Amino acid sequence: MSLYGVRVLLAALMLTGVAAALAAGGADGAAASRVPRPQLTVDRGTQCVEPPERMRLIHPDLLRHQRDRTVRDGERGAKASLNACVQCHAGKPGSPAPGTVAGHPQAFCESCHAYAAVRLDCFECHQARVGAAGGAR
Repeated sequence: MSLYGVRVLLAALMLTGVAAALAAGGADGAAASRVPRPQLTVDRGTQCVEPPERMRLIHPDLLRHQRDRTVRDGERGAKASLNACVQCHAGKPGSPAPGTVAGHPQAFCESCHAYAAVRLDCFECHQARVGAAGGAR
């Protein structure tokens, strides 16, 4: 199975809750997962580059391809940029993680990556906060 096929399968399991049941040790869904399912709120005043169901599956590929185009070809300002993601998805004032997408268990990126048991390494180099000095690189 290709890496894309594995991602599609994992995303489908996440969406149906089967992954949580399996992680808890049962396929019947009766046992609760140790990692809470992300409760995300997104300002729907703006339109994302793709529908949410599709973004759950392909956002790593979009960002990786944009990274390659930016680094190799100097292309900036594309619709799928990490900086644009941070601008829209950072926690709003009063939220548990205001102004950031990582560094807090309820931050947008952090919560989903913890739930899916996927390492979040974007912010080892890039800023996870809105308006941070230099912004996302």
